[in-house]
Amino acid sequence: MKYLVIGNSAAGIGTIEGIRQVDPEGSIMLISDEPYHTYSRPLISYYLAGKVKPEKMYYREPDFYEKLNVNLRLGVKVEEIHPDEKTVSLSTGEIVKYETLMLATGGKPIIPEMPGLQFKGVFSFLKWDDVKDIEANINKYNKIVIIGAGLIGLKAAEAMVGLEVKVTVVELANRVLSAILDEEAAEIVQRTLEDKGVEFSLNNTVKEIQGSGDKVSGVLLQDNTELECDAVIIAIGVSPNKDLATEAGLAVNRGIVVDDYLRTNYPDIYAAGDVSEGYDILYKQRRVLPILPNAYRQGYTAGHNMAGQEERYHGGFGMNAISFFGLPMITAGIIKPDSSEFTEMIERDSTKRNYRKIVLRDNKLVGFIALNEVDRAGILTGLMEKEIDINTFKDKLLYKDFGYAHLPKEYRQEQLLGVIKL
Repeated sequence: MKYLVIGNSAAGIGTIEGIRQVDPEGSIMLISDEPYHTYSRPLISYYLAGKVKPEKMYYREPDFYEKLNVNLRLGVKVEEIHPDEKTVSLSTGEIVKYETLMLATGGKPIIPEMPGLQFKGVFSFLKWDDVKDIEANINKYNKIVIIGAGLIGLKAAEAMVGLEVKVTVVELANRVLSAILDEEAAEIVQRTLEDKGVEFSLNNTVKEIQGSGDKVSGVLLQDNTELECDAVIIAIGVSPNKDLATEAGLAVNRGIVVDDYLRTNYPDIYAAGDVSEGYDILYKQRRVLPILPNAYRQGYTAGHNMAGQEERYHGGFGMNAISFFGLPMITAGIIKPDSSEFTEMIERDSTKRNYRKIVLRDNKLVGFIALNEVDRAGILTGLMEKEIDINTFKDKLLYKDFGYAHLPKEYRQEQLLGVIKL
């Protein structure tokens, strides 16, 4: 069998390991337009801040590709996919044949059209090269504007504060981290960043990047406020990098459409990770689930299927575990429900910046937020994943010492027997 994997992040690596578990001999080629050994993108802000050394950025050991007998083509771009011929065209002019193909092309930064994008000092914050570009010029920057208060924007802000750069974050929504936090939790996170000197302009956005000569000199906001700055980081969000799939005639919505086995509408082409639409077991629909563990699991499952061992991908859900200036947080699932079918349970201690929220539907846990006190969150995600009926112990879910002792006896026994793994 001749396998081709496009993409070198979690989904691509999962695909290779899934293939090799079933087929130790087949030919695998991996192509990536980045020049690097597989690395963990969530670490780029820590690299920029000097908290992670380059050698600690990597997602697998240096000899990973050699051990798994992978033909590695780094710094090469796939220009076109030809599904009927089962070939791809490369930026080198080569034509590569495949028998089964994995699209693990991930996401790309959302860059809105606005005047001033051409000035030096305008950056994205998604790939290692992005932060290397910032790093190379960091001594030139005293003030920086970050567009977007999502996870990427706030991690960029944290890194910049560590480099003693004054930061203003501009966000169109009414709160930070609007996709994964409710208003009360977001206020706690915002206050934590403000205590470190980060300034915010919410319900606002940048309508023009201003320049002096060929360099950034400031931004003009939607409310006509002008902010001086030396650089701008655009961190509005990430969209599925589906251009190759669209041009090849694959079925796409927001992401590439796949079935329960991660196959596209072409049975020999698969897609996994941030570029695909996997099944969300909580929303009960296919959605893009842009989180690293999900990307890996999708890739691993697809690898089995590509190698002939049929395996269904049962779905996942959104989850984030992260911290800002020492404030840890874990969020998962549906955190801001919009109908009466949901029940919310909340416990807070504003003096300690503790906040815990549980979201229930039909006596099942479908979402939670935990700020500062995040112990035992793994038990909660396990209850969500296995869709366990929590009616007999739901009053205990917010206990500070909530643990296996509070779960029904039969459930604890299943844990010990390994029937259910949290």
